[in-house]
Amino acid sequence: MQSVNTVLEASEISKSFPSKSGRGLLQILEHVNLKVNRSEITAIIGSSGSGKSTLLHILGGLDHPDSGDVFWENTSIYSWKPDKLAEERNRQVGFVFQFHHLLPEFNALENVFIPGLIGGYSMGEAETRAMGLLDRLGIADRSNHRPSQLSGGEQQRVSIARALMNNPSIILADEPTGNLDERNTDIILDQLVELRETEQVAMVLITHEKNIAARCDTIYELRQGSLHLYEKTH
Repeated sequence: MQSVNTVLEASEISKSFPSKSGRGLLQILEHVNLKVNRSEITAIIGSSGSGKSTLLHILGGLDHPDSGDVFWENTSIYSWKPDKLAEERNRQVGFVFQFHHLLPEFNALENVFIPGLIGGYSMGEAETRAMGLLDRLGIADRSNHRPSQLSGGEQQRVSIARALMNNPSIILADEPTGNLDERNTDIILDQLVELRETEQVAMVLITHEKNIAARCDTIYELRQGSLHLYEKTH
């Protein structure tokens, strides 16, 4: 049974894909269990191809496992019909990806507030919330710029603001600093650490960089389809 402090739980998640040879299945995830608590950052590390992104997509309801269950705030996401799942995902989960997936025809402010409009904010409420988030992330002065006019670090901060727009319970971030230089990586990590407290939001951070994972509260390593608690070294 989940704790009241647990915002996401994965239970016995297994996932396989057809092998490249076409003979049989390749087991990517096998009986994976994970609990993520409010205001904690959980890192998942692992080699390329280990299944980190697959697991993140399942945690976010973007993909289905072969077996197992995922709970958001004590409710199985598979108890919902697709439309309800999409609605709850927009409300409860924020996504940050390595490639920002910003809408090129809209400016930074619009990119941030569009999920709010979908989620039921009025235009005025959405603009106010979005501008506040951009200000908190230090890029309010770039609000009228389109993604092509922003640096990589600025684009990622816009995507973080967008992820926070609907006050989600959890942010799922897949290599969010993968395309950034060291300076911008440090800025983004500092802001994520601060935001988990000010926004009371949990985070799952996928990374292959152990020095980035070291900034997180808990680290798991995904290897041979299973999650293993990774001991921090100081």
